[in-house]
This record gives sequence, structure tokens and C-alpha cells, in this order.
Amino acid sequence: MRYLITGGAGFIGSHLSERLLNMDNEVVVIDDLSTGSMSNIVHLKPHPRFEYHLDTIFNHHLMRELVDNCDIIVHLAAAVGVKKIVEQPVQTIETNVRGTELVLELAAKKNKRVIIASTSEVYGKSTKFPFNENDDLVMGPTHNCRWGYACSKAIDEFLALAYFREKQLPVTILRFFNTTGPRQTGRYGMVVPTFVRQALTGKPITVYGTGDQSRCFGHIDDVIDGLIDAIPGKRTHGQIFNLGSTEEISINGLAKRIIEITNSKSSIVHIPYAEAYGEGFEDMDRRVPDISKAGEFFGFKPTRSLDNIIRSVADFTQLRKQSSAEYAQLGAA
Repeated sequence: MRYLITGGAGFIGSHLSERLLNMDNEVVVIDDLSTGSMSNIVHLKPHPRFEYHLDTIFNHHLMRELVDNCDIIVHLAAAVGVKKIVEQPVQTIETNVRGTELVLELAAKKNKRVIIASTSEVYGKSTKFPFNENDDLVMGPTHNCRWGYACSKAIDEFLALAYFREKQLPVTILRFFNTTGPRQTGRYGMVVPTFVRQALTGKPITVYGTGDQSRCFGHIDDVIDGLIDAIPGKRTHGQIFNLGSTEEISINGLAKRIIEITNSKSSIVHIPYAEAYGEGFEDMDRRVPDISKAGEFFGFKPTRSLDNIIRSVADFTQLRKQSSAEYAQLGAA
């Protein structure tokens, strides 16, 4: 099959590209590198079945050609990371809503199979745990830009399901929960790579808020397994699925676990949300997925533990640091 992956140079997109190529598929990537990186896909460039375009998905003529020539579209292009969402709210909303609208419009003209990447953020301030795909979504006030991101992704879902109902577009929505692993950067506030980097360098681990808030961190390989398994079969058309781990841990607990696994001497420092993100910032106390529907429809079952995730991120971080040092030595020579 020929896949088009928007945002394909990002963390999830690069892992998906790699996996699909290993399965003998053709992969076409488009990414404007606003949050993605060429370093994520540089090892794929020589592959004969890999094609990439450094461009925006708002290049209508290019996107129309790419959509026409593909079999399946995986739409991952979106604003990512709490830091970016808070600092660039206009770009966040426009990228998410207009970008998804364009992808769906072009896909509908040729009835292409579409996977839409959504997020656990759409559950908002809900306190009904674990989060189920049929639960009500509880958003915060519009003056808080944090909820603008959640609402924009919810609109993406409404629009995708509208295309399914009205135009019979074969679309599936996947809500990702705190996916992490090798290649993820802490640049936009991703907590695991940030904590790991701080621990490996002996710097204080910076926990925002009280640290009592809890999350479930899913390994990128498990999430890619679920994404690929959701594609075949008509049962998943017009459906929403949570993808992630159910292993819950507080952010304080995560910091301690990372210190232990990396044998770090780092201390833990708490930073108020107001100092990190500005006054009025709100966060979710818990974020726990109900993954039973994905298990029922396509056998989704995560197998990698949090300890496995931490070790894989630590190994990747050290390897990248070593490679950078060797490259610098070559330059000096």
C-alpha cells in the first residue's frame, strides 16, 4: 500500500514511517518541520520506497497530488506540546482545524482511507475514570487557551465523523494518551524526555505543580501497533478508539522512578504552574484511558512497561549525546 503521513517527520510519524517501510509499504511524508525534525527521518531518506516533502499541508496543490496518489492517509500534522499550545494559540487552532478540514475534503473527493490522530486532551476536565470513548467531554472556559487546543481537536473529531456519516468517508479517529519513547524531544514540554535528560546530566528534575497529577505513559511501539491494526477492516470506520497504556503513575512518582533507573543524583524541584505557563493555567489531575474498545475491535494490548519506556528513552538520549560529541570531534579535527 502507499501511505501518506502528514507530520511524518515528527515523533509518532517517523516511527510509523519506519514500521510501514519494514512491512514493504510505500511511504510519503509531508512535514513543515514546525515541530518535526529531519533527524527523525534522515535514516529513511535513502530507502527506495520513501518519499518526503518539506512543505506545509496548506499547500493545496501539492496535497491534492499526494492524496490522489496514495491509498491511505494518516493525518498526524498538528500542534503538539503544552508549551507550544500556550505560547502560540492562534497557530494551534488554525493548524488543527483548517489542516484537518483540508485533509478530509481532499480525501473525500477520492474516497481515501483516513486515520485522524486525536488526543486524550479532548476529555478536558472530566473526572469520570477511566476515560471511555462515549463519555461526555468537559471543557474549561474559553479565556484559558489550554482548552482551545482540546476544543480544536474535538472539532476535528466532529468534522471527521460528519464526513463519515454524510459522505461515507472511511475514517477512524485515534485518541493518543501520553505516547513517549526514543526520538521524542522535551522541547515542547514532553515530560519523560525532559526528566530523563535532566537526570542523566545531574540537573534538578523540574516538576510543574504539586506533582500529584497522574498520567499513563504508552510506549511508541505499542501505539504504532494499535494504529496499524486499526486500519484494515470496515468495523473501525466511523469509530473512535483510545490508544495508550493503563499503567498510572504520579508525576512525582515518575521523577523518582527515572532517578532510580538512571542512577541519578538529581534532586526534584517543584515549579508553580503560573511560573511555567502563566497565570490561570489549568491541568488535568488524572488521565487514564479505557482501552477495552480497541482491544475488542483489533486486539490492542500494550506490552511495554513504564520501566521499559524510561530505559529506551535513556539509551536513546545517551546515544544521541555520544553521536553529537563524536561529530563535534570530527569537525574539530
